[in-house]
Amino acid sequence: MARVTHVHTIDEVARRIGENLELIEVVCWNSDNIDYGQMIWVDNGTEEGIKAFTDRGIECLQELLADIRTWDGGIREFLRDEQCEPNVIERIMAEEKNR
Repeated sequence: MARVTHVHTIDEVARRIGENLELIEVVCWNSDNIDYGQMIWVDNGTEEGIKAFTDRGIECLQELLADIRTWDGGIREFLRDEQCEPNVIERIMAEEKNR
């Protein structure tokens, strides 16, 4: 198995795949949503750090989001299940309508 030699920051992933950054951040709250080792935390000297994805991690993210969109209630229900604040849900859903 090849070793990972580069990763993509979460904001670059959002731009690259055309997804809402807040939505990706919500997905990342639960590390079980992405295959083990495909999403990593990068220490940048802040408490928050930066989340980054391998190429396979990006694929996992895209597959999960495509799957969520097929669920009853779709993205909105997923966000509710993740106990997002109503204003976060509305911001994400406003952008989701333009997809």
